[in-house]
Formats: sequence, structure tokens, C-alpha cells
Amino acid sequence: MVRMTNLGRSRHFLLVFLPSLLAIGSILGGMGIPLVSSEGMIIRSHMVDSDLPNAPEDPVWNTVSPMTLPLSGQVITRPVWPEPTARALVVRSVHNGTDIAFLLEWQDNTKNDRLTPGTFRDGVAIGLPLGDAPAFFCMGQLDHYINIWHWKADWQSDIDRRAARTSEKKEGGVRTFEVIPRRISSVEDLIGGGFSTLTTKEKQGRVQGKAFWKDGVWHVVMRRPLVSEEQENEAKLIPGRVQTVSFAVWNGENKERNGQKAVAPWFLLSIDPVAKL
Repeated sequence: MVRMTNLGRSRHFLLVFLPSLLAIGSILGGMGIPLVSSEGMIIRSHMVDSDLPNAPEDPVWNTVSPMTLPLSGQVITRPVWPEPTARALVVRSVHNGTDIAFLLEWQDNTKNDRLTPGTFRDGVAIGLPLGDAPAFFCMGQLDHYINIWHWKADWQSDIDRRAARTSEKKEGGVRTFEVIPRRISSVEDLIGGGFSTLTTKEKQGRVQGKAFWKDGVWHVVMRRPLVSEEQENEAKLIPGRVQTVSFAVWNGENKERNGQKAVAPWFLLSIDPVAKL
């Protein structure tokens, strides 16, 4: 069997996905949806020689150039959602050879971090294909699955409120009784093989999240080890390789949930090679 080098893989991905990206660009352009320039079609995960940031306010993010991706409505399957409120997503990414992290930021004038009957939560997701074959960017397809990292505002709220309650207990403050679910992470790790096939992975916590909302903007960090523990159900993230990535955003105030969301179809993700000593 001939093994493909990292450079070969990169060329393979460019040949496979560039025509699809150009076709998508033509469709979105015809619909009047703004596009990134051809110079900015590749999202770069920058190599840093330091601990990776765990939170959006970490100064490391200021050293990385942001990339703004256009978002459009999900109009592939019913119920379609042609007019989402989120129109752009700002993306940054870094890795240190051990872990990889993404900072995602978008405009959202209301903070929706509770999920109750009749109300909906804010959220954002990263989609990464499993294997080298192309997959449908929303939920994957049969035999071409996708690994989805879904950050949920209410899960983040649960974690933050539990942390605040622990701090109050240590400081001897007055505590109010509240049942707060225990969360191992604010990110749900999922597998999709087409619409209505979304499955929660048995092992959770590999992808960690941290976020805050301020002045009408969500700032969300998602982080995962680069090395994959599961050969079949976890997206491979390999330094020196070019692969694909997609995104989705939900605005709870706009009653967005499930397939009713804003989406950014496949973009290329270039993970910097690890610097040799």
C-alpha cells in the first residue's frame, strides 16, 4: 500500500474540495450572501510554543489573525431556515502540537443560556469529517460521517453556576438552593451520518468549552487533544495537513434549534506543522 505524505494529503484535499467550494461560492453569491475572498478560503491553525488558551480572554488570541466567515440559512432540508439572525462568524485557531483550540465569536444581541419549555438556547458547532472522503457539511451522510462539537449556552451556564456555588460555599456565603445538572463539558461530542441520525458519543469530555457573552457578542473556545483516541468516531487533526471544517450557529431568541440554524459550509483548515528542534 502506498502511503500518502502530508504534502500529498494537502494536495489531495485541495483537488477534492476546491471545486465544491467554488460551486458553493457561486450559489451563495447568486443569492446575495457575502463571501470571503479567494485569499482567505483557508483557516489556519497557528502553531504556538506555549500552553493553549482555555478561555476567550486569554491574550494568546490577540496574536492570531481572525478570519470572518459568512453564514447563511439552512435551506437543504425541512424545516428550512432561510433568514437566520447570525450573518458572520469570526474564527481563530491555535495548536501546540498536543492540543488544538478554536475561538468562535459572533453577534447575538440577547443571551439565551437556559433551556425551558418554549425557550431555546444559543449555540455553535464545529463539524469535521471522519476520514478523507467528502461528507455533507450539515449532518454528514451515510458512509461519510461527520464529527460534530456542539457548544451549548445552557450547558456552559450549568458549569459556571456550579463553579460559583462552590466558591460561595468555600467563602461561607449565603447559598440559595438550586438543582444544577452536572456537566463534564459545555460541548457535546456527536457523530452524524445524515439528517435525523445525530448520535451522542458514549465517551464525553474530550472536547472542552469555555465561553462568555458581553455587549451582544458570544466568545466561545473549544479545545481537544490532537491525538485521536477513537479510530472510527473521532475526527483526526494532524499537524501539517489540510482538511475541511464547517460551522453552525443557533440563536435561541430567534427560536432556532436543530436544523433551524445559520451555517458555514466546508472551508479548508490548515494545521501548522510542528516546528522541528
